[in-house]
Amino acid sequence: MYRILRAILFLLPPESAHNVVATLLKWTPKLPIINRVISLLYNVKTPKLEQQLFGLHFRNPIGMAAGFDKDCLLFNSLDSFGFSFVEVGSLTPLPQMGNPKPRLFRLPKDRALINRMGINNRGVDHGVERLKRRRSKIVVGANIIKGTDTPNNLAYNDYKESMLKLYPFVDFFTINISCPNVKDLTQLQEIESLTDILAQLTAIRDGESTYRPILVKLSPDLSNRELDEIIEKLLLLRVDGIVATNTTTSRDNLTSSKEELESIGEGGLSGAPLFEKSLERVKYIRQRSEGKLPIVAVGGISTPQQAHQMLEAGASLIQIYTSFIYNGPSFVKEVVNYLNSLK
Repeated sequence: MYRILRAILFLLPPESAHNVVATLLKWTPKLPIINRVISLLYNVKTPKLEQQLFGLHFRNPIGMAAGFDKDCLLFNSLDSFGFSFVEVGSLTPLPQMGNPKPRLFRLPKDRALINRMGINNRGVDHGVERLKRRRSKIVVGANIIKGTDTPNNLAYNDYKESMLKLYPFVDFFTINISCPNVKDLTQLQEIESLTDILAQLTAIRDGESTYRPILVKLSPDLSNRELDEIIEKLLLLRVDGIVATNTTTSRDNLTSSKEELESIGEGGLSGAPLFEKSLERVKYIRQRSEGKLPIVAVGGISTPQQAHQMLEAGASLIQIYTSFIYNGPSFVKEVVNYLNSLK
C-alpha cells in the first residue's frame, strides 16, 4: 500500500509532499480511533530493547532525526508509529524563512535526498507553545542552532536563548554546529568556538534544578584529526553524547547522473549513500572516546540489518529520516522486530 502512496507523493515536489504528510500526521492525535489503529499497526512492545540512557527511558533504540518535525507539530503523532524518541527542530531564536525554493531534491536511484533548506522554522517561541501541548510519552530532544544572520562570534547567544526557553519542555538538547546549509556554521566545530558555546550551555544547566543531557551533532566530513580534538574537548566539557552524523557535502559513489547532480547544486546529502561514512565515524568515535561518549547514530540507515550494524559499531541509539520516506511507516516496526529477534 505504501508503494502506491509513495508513487503518488513522488509526483509532487519533495517539500510539497512533506507538507502533505505532515498535515495528515498532525491530525492523527486529534482522531483517537485512527490514532489507536495506527498505534496497533505500528507500535510493538519489546521489553528486551528498553534501556536507560542519559537518565532517560527509551522503549526501543529508534528515533526520528531532526528536520522532519521542524516546528514541533508532529512529535505526538510519531509516538504512534513506534518511535521511541524524536528530535524537533532545528530551532532558532527567531523565525526563519530559509533558502529560496526549490531547496529539497530526491535522488530515487540512490534512495537519497539533497537539501539546502536553510533552517526554515517558526522559531523557539512557537516551538515552546507546541511543546506545552505534549501528550505522548515519547522522549523529545530539541535540536538548536544559531540564526543564519547571527555571526559566529555571537552564536553562543542564540544557543543560550533557545536553551533557556526550551529547558522546561524537552528531555535533552542536541547542539547543531554541523549543518552544511548555513554559511560558516561548520566552523563552530573548531575547538575555540565549540568550547565557548558548550561552556555557557553547561553553565545554564548547572543553574537548573533538572538535569538535561547535552549532545553535539557532528559532520561526517570531519577528518580523524579534527574528530580527535573534538572528542578530547567534549570529554572535558561534560557533554553527554554525540549525534553522528549530519548530512554530507560529498557526492561520492552515487548512481544519479552528473547532469542531475549539477542541476541540483549545493546541499546536504542524506539517505542510503551516507551509511558507510556514518558507520565509519561511529566506529571511530567509539574507539577514540573509549566508550565514554554515548553515540546516537544517524545517516543512511535503510535496512534493519544496517540498524544492527550501527548498534554493533558502538551506537546506543539510532535515528532515521530519509529511510522513513523511502521505506514507509512500517520501517520502524521492521527494525524493532529484527533487533528483538536477535536478543
